[in-house]
Amino acid sequence: MIYQSQKMRLKCIRVIERTKVNDIMICQDLNAAEEGLYTVLVVYDHEVVKKFLAVYEQSEYSKEASCVESFSDQGAFVIVYPYFKERALRDFYMGDSYKLSECEDICINTILACIASEIPYPILYLILEQRQLHLAKNHNVYLGLSIRLEELDPKKTERDCTIQCAKILRELLEPKAAQKAISYQLLDKKISKKSYHRFTELYKDVRIAAAPKKRKGIVATVKAWFMRNRDQIFRVMFWVCILLVLLVIATFVTQAIFGDIPWLRLFINGFKKIGTESLLQ
Repeated sequence: MIYQSQKMRLKCIRVIERTKVNDIMICQDLNAAEEGLYTVLVVYDHEVVKKFLAVYEQSEYSKEASCVESFSDQGAFVIVYPYFKERALRDFYMGDSYKLSECEDICINTILACIASEIPYPILYLILEQRQLHLAKNHNVYLGLSIRLEELDPKKTERDCTIQCAKILRELLEPKAAQKAISYQLLDKKISKKSYHRFTELYKDVRIAAAPKKRKGIVATVKAWFMRNRDQIFRVMFWVCILLVLLVIATFVTQAIFGDIPWLRLFINGFKKIGTESLLQ
């Protein structure tokens, strides 16, 4: 399937999900000089399209701030967002293994991602509700836009988004509840009272209640470096193992053909003669 506007020709590379009102897919722009991918929402429900357009009409953010393009094609409304590699927070977050300070850092990064997103609150609410949060290897958090639009509500406000975000942070900090984490206790208390109205309030609470950071020792620093770079380390180790296997095979083959191993002569015979003097006499 190809969706075409005046600027883009979008070819579907992968379908993520098909819902009642919209399809969610990853597409490639065939008109682009360089290969680029986009998150594309194909909306079939006209009422949802009206809600989507109303959201941006009422928002302080322009559609161009977060949306690459939107257009009608083949009886559907196509919404094009930037594509970010999926690394779902729910899959890569290791709350039981992280220190409390690391968990709180991820919570703070989640709030900052919401503040910096320039996405209208009704759409941001769907992102948070559907857990479209992704965790980078350096513990930064970024937002995904592979969202289902059937529950899009133009009336959602920053307060709704902040409370939803606070609930996510409480889930992230829950593994540390036994440690009497002040940040978890504070969030739990304020969520029950629905006290949050703005992201800045949530940010201040988590920042103030966060556990004091301790200076990392050498072991902890090395461990953290290994965890950040484990994919590259294992990749290098894999290729080193391949080279060693090839070297062993080559050794057996040369032994079978020549009766010895030619490159070992460098080590066996290398010091039999120095200059004009022979060491064998």
